[in-house]
Amino acid sequence: MDDAPEDALPPPGPDGSVIYFDGRSSRRRLVTLAFSDRLELNEPSEAAIFWPYADIRRADGPAGTLRLTCLIAPALARLEIRDPALATELVARCTRLDENAVGRGGVATIIGWSLAAAVSIVAVVLFGVPLAADRLTPLVPQAFERRLGDVADRQVKALFGTKLCNGAAGQAAFTKLMNALRDAAGLDPSLQTAVLATPIPNAFALPGGKVYLFSGLLAKADKIAGVLAHELGHLRHRDGTRNLIYNGGTSFLIGLLFGDITGSAAVIFATRSLVSASYSREAEQNADTVSIEIMHRLGRSTKAMGELLFRVTGKEMDKTLSILSNHPLTEDRLQRMRDEDRPVSGPPLLTAQEWSSLKAICAPHP
Repeated sequence: MDDAPEDALPPPGPDGSVIYFDGRSSRRRLVTLAFSDRLELNEPSEAAIFWPYADIRRADGPAGTLRLTCLIAPALARLEIRDPALATELVARCTRLDENAVGRGGVATIIGWSLAAAVSIVAVVLFGVPLAADRLTPLVPQAFERRLGDVADRQVKALFGTKLCNGAAGQAAFTKLMNALRDAAGLDPSLQTAVLATPIPNAFALPGGKVYLFSGLLAKADKIAGVLAHELGHLRHRDGTRNLIYNGGTSFLIGLLFGDITGSAAVIFATRSLVSASYSREAEQNADTVSIEIMHRLGRSTKAMGELLFRVTGKEMDKTLSILSNHPLTEDRLQRMRDEDRPVSGPPLLTAQEWSSLKAICAPHP
């Protein structure tokens, strides 16, 4: 009888026979029920089993079957009643039949644990991941950071195209400008820079020492040195790597929350965020500090960057990928650049002819 299908079992008899699983074996047992101050389960040659009515709970079961569990019984113990009259009699005595049993997988318990898990993930996203990114960034080896930069570089090319501006005279002027800024910033000579042909007014730094200037920004302004110095500040503080760790970890956790258990979108999301999401306020302030230091060392204006950003982006209708979107400039930051400004004491970073060549760096070669 143990291996017989359920339909092969004898139906409940007039004595109130029902199917009982003791939770310790798979054997289906026929028992009779007796109603007193508690439910009594009786089986020939076996000791009676007692279930207090207050501890009996309804379990999911097929149509036409009342399936019950008991809080004091083994976790897998089940009682199945198919006789409607018998089921009605028992339901009338079990006043807490539809309450969810704590710790026994009730719907409320499942929902509660699910909400707790969701809240935990949100808390980690808001507090744990930023802290981890700050702690991990200084520990990332330079070689690995360059590999992160290569991944991010491919994303940049996928977003904005692969056309680099390389007019000879313009490239010479750009190299001269970046070398002066790099030396003043005290950065490694392995710094890689390029002008990317795209109408979007932007400039940004990637992990591992890559700086891109978009021709859309170059075409609108001459005094871009402060902007580039600001990007070097992000490089010095490894803000790109920090953002990759933060956004990658955040994307992974959000993926867990909404079903992407492998976190496969994390790297793509994180690298796209380098050019579509802003740095933190603290990161921007630190990069401003580096930009101001560089401009002071070179004897150039510090307020030019803030005024340039407002002038370049002030009339832009779509700032989704503009430099103001990536580097939100608050009034206090602009005021700081003005307050830190000093009289120009150094030579121009580029001659008028070199500035003209730089602005024409994307022009077709004759």
